[in-house]
Amino acid sequence: MHWNSFGDFLAMGNHGLYVWGSLLVMALLMVAEPTLVLRGRRTLVERLRRQYRAESGEASRSRSAAGRRRND
Repeated sequence: MHWNSFGDFLAMGNHGLYVWGSLLVMALLMVAEPTLVLRGRRTLVERLRRQYRAESGEASRSRSAAGRRRND
């Protein structure tokens, strides 16, 4: 396509709103996707760390309780 002016380029043959709107949505999604993935990963890692600490704490408490029962 050949444009005579920058205004014609922006108008894109009366399809400019669709073209530029689509480009804007795509750019926003390209920024949002990695941001959401990283945030989700951080949340998952934090949750798994809390779960691991809770489970390892329960295991040590049950081992110490079993040791006390044997000593009685």
